[in-house]
Amino acid sequence: MNYQFDENKSPDRSGLGRRWGGISWLNRDLMWLFLLRVLRSLSQGYLGIILPLYLVALGYGAEALGLLLAVSAVEAAVVSTVVGLLADRFGRKPLLVVISLLLAFGAFGFSFAHSFVWIVAFAAIGSIGRGGALAGGAWGPFYPAVQALVAEHASDYNRTTVFGAFSFVGVVAGAVGSALAALPSLLRHFAGIDELTGYRILFVATGVLGVAMALAVFPINENRVLELELADELARQPQRPRPRQRLVLGLSPNSWRLVVRFMITNATNGLAIGMLGPIVVYWFYRRFGVNSAQLAGVFFAINMATAIPYLMAGRLALWMGSVRSVVATRAVSTVLMFAVVLMPTFALAALVYGIRAVFNVLSIPVRQSYLMGVIDPAERSSASGLASFPSQVTSAVGPYMAGYFMEHLMLSLPLEFAAVMQGLNTVLFYIFFRNVHPPEELNEREDRKQE
Repeated sequence: MNYQFDENKSPDRSGLGRRWGGISWLNRDLMWLFLLRVLRSLSQGYLGIILPLYLVALGYGAEALGLLLAVSAVEAAVVSTVVGLLADRFGRKPLLVVISLLLAFGAFGFSFAHSFVWIVAFAAIGSIGRGGALAGGAWGPFYPAVQALVAEHASDYNRTTVFGAFSFVGVVAGAVGSALAALPSLLRHFAGIDELTGYRILFVATGVLGVAMALAVFPINENRVLELELADELARQPQRPRPRQRLVLGLSPNSWRLVVRFMITNATNGLAIGMLGPIVVYWFYRRFGVNSAQLAGVFFAINMATAIPYLMAGRLALWMGSVRSVVATRAVSTVLMFAVVLMPTFALAALVYGIRAVFNVLSIPVRQSYLMGVIDPAERSSASGLASFPSQVTSAVGPYMAGYFMEHLMLSLPLEFAAVMQGLNTVLFYIFFRNVHPPEELNEREDRKQE
C-alpha cells in the first residue's frame, strides 16, 4: 500500500474518503467511535451519582464506598494495562468488544447482588464506580484502545480538535446520564417505587448499554498495516528521527523515555482523581444534606457547562502550545479546588466546583492528543496503557484514603488533598514536557524558520 505522507494531512484511514455533516475531519469510523463514547458516558453519568447513594441506602458508609471504588480501580488498572499491551499486537477492536461485555455482565450482576462481597466483585468486573459524577472523560479500561483508534482516524493537525469534540460528545451524554440519576427519586414520588428498586433499574440499564457498546465496535475499521507504514514514515522525517528499535513491552527506547515521564505525572493525577469521583457526591451529601434529585440537577448543569470548553481545546493548544495549555488550565483548577471547601452553602460550593470543572476539562483532550502525538503510531495503545497504569493504581488507593479521611479525620480533607496532588501534577508536567513538542507544533516551528 503506497501513499504520499504529509504530517499535516494524514491519509484517510476510513477507506471512504468522505466527510460527514460538513465537518472536514469527521468520517464514518469516528462516527462509530463517537457513538461508543456516548453509550459509555451515558451510563457513567448516572453511576457516579447513584453508586454512593445506593450504598448508603443499603446501610454502608464512606469506608465501604472507598473500599468498593479501590477494588474497582485496581481491576481497571490491570485490565487497562493489559488492553494497552495487547491491543497494538492483536488489534484494538476485539479487546473493546470483550471489555464491553464484561461491563454488561458486571452491571447485571451488580443489580441483583445482595452481599457486600458480591457487590464489590461485580463492581470490579464491570468497572462500576470509575469516573464519578463528571463522567464525560471517564473511560477506565476502554481508554488505551479507544484513544489509539481515535488518533488513527485523525490527522496530526486536527487530532486535538477531534479529541476535544470526542470529549464534548461524552460530556453531553454524561450530562444526560447525570439527569437520569433523578429517576429513583421520581419513581418514589410519582409511582411509589422504593429508591432501591429505582437504583437497580439503572444498573440493569447499564448492562443493556454494555451490550450496545459491543455491537457499536464491529463497524469500526482498524488498519494495523497502514499504521506500521505510517510509523516507518515518521521515523524517516528529518525533524523526528525515530529509527525502528527493539520493543520492550510494546515500546521503543525513545517512547519509554517519554512514557516514564507520563507515568510519574499521571501517578499524582490519579491520586487526585481517586480523592474526587463519587467521593465528591458523598461530600456534597454529607456537607449540605442534599438528595439525589438535587445532585442530579447540579451535575447535569456542570456537565453541560463543561461541554463547550472541550470544543475550544484544539484552538487553545494551537495558540498556547499543548504543554502550556495543560499547565495554565490545571493551575487555575487547583486554586478553585481549594476554594470549594470554603464555600458556606451548597449553591456556592456547586458553582465554584462547576467553574473549576470548566478549567480542568480543557486540559483533558490536550493531554490525550499530546501523548498520541509524541508517540509512534504503532505503539500508541501500549503507551496509553502503560502511561495510565500509575494513575489507575493511585486512583485505586485514593477512594479508600478519602473514605478514611472523611470518617476519622476531616470531611473536606480529601478535596484539599486532591488539590495539592493536582498542583504537584501541574508542576511536574511543565518540568518534564516543556521542551517536547508534538508534530503539529514542530511543523509550525519549521514554517516560522523558513519565513
